[in-house]
Amino acid sequence: MPQRYTAQVVDRAPTEPTASWLGARKAIALSGTRLAGMTIDSDGFAAPAALVEHARRFQAEGGTPATPRVAATVLLLRPTDADFEVYVIRRVAAMTFGGMYAFPGGGVDRSDSEAHLDWAGPTPGEWADRLGVAPQAAQAVVCAAAREVFEEAGVLLAGPNRETVVGDVSGDDWEAARQDLEGRRLGFAALLADRQLTLRSDLLLPWSRWITPEFEPRRFDTYFFIALLPAGQRTRDVSGEADHTLWIRPADALARAQAGELTMLPPTVVTLAQVAAAGDLAGVARAAADRDAASPVTPRLDLPPDGEPRFVLG
Repeated sequence: MPQRYTAQVVDRAPTEPTASWLGARKAIALSGTRLAGMTIDSDGFAAPAALVEHARRFQAEGGTPATPRVAATVLLLRPTDADFEVYVIRRVAAMTFGGMYAFPGGGVDRSDSEAHLDWAGPTPGEWADRLGVAPQAAQAVVCAAAREVFEEAGVLLAGPNRETVVGDVSGDDWEAARQDLEGRRLGFAALLADRQLTLRSDLLLPWSRWITPEFEPRRFDTYFFIALLPAGQRTRDVSGEADHTLWIRPADALARAQAGELTMLPPTVVTLAQVAAAGDLAGVARAAADRDAASPVTPRLDLPPDGEPRFVLG
């Protein structure tokens, strides 16, 4: 029997947009479909009527799929007395996926490919093998993940050398740099170079990859990563793209989604369930080591002649 994740879903019309610590799939657009009573199995979920109509129209008109924008998102975790928590943010209403709870993340920027970045951990070539892309593209994805978690959570996965991580980065000077980064007045490589810091790519664990369905006008090819909150650092509600943040146990986040208290897209729900099933931080790390983070999950709409239209996760 497939594992089931239950979440709340409101069927609404499509909108053009969506650690070296211990020594399953942001931006997937499902036409703004809101999680209010939809059960998501491990292999798929029922398709809301509005999406079915949208997909059929795209097919009938011979639509050409939009090229997905490459993106990265990070599940930032921290230990608690008996468990662990994940950091989630709610996107502001004016944004694509407004009102949705998600993990910090965003699209890859041109500056994420800058070659002079000081780097620790797996090489871009090794990352390329894990992510299924060329080394330069792998560097950009990993850099984007680290940059976005600093921009949106105030957490910096970098250190003075290859074995250490910076401590508190909440001071005014750090905040000014974060704002310059967020405003694209400063690139991530330049920020690290100015402070003589090395990107700790080993603090990121690849988890999964999701691509938006082909019929969506705005599509994303998103890599999901796991990272542990570095000692001495704390998250800060600093991003202009979020209006609420919280630390929450993955199981509690799923329960609140089911109750309609937290609105999430299916990739967020599935990923939370996968992480919760790992049991503890050691289990998450073991699971990450065995996961295929290169093969994308692209929800495909199955329209059987007789039967319920369904998104298949494959």
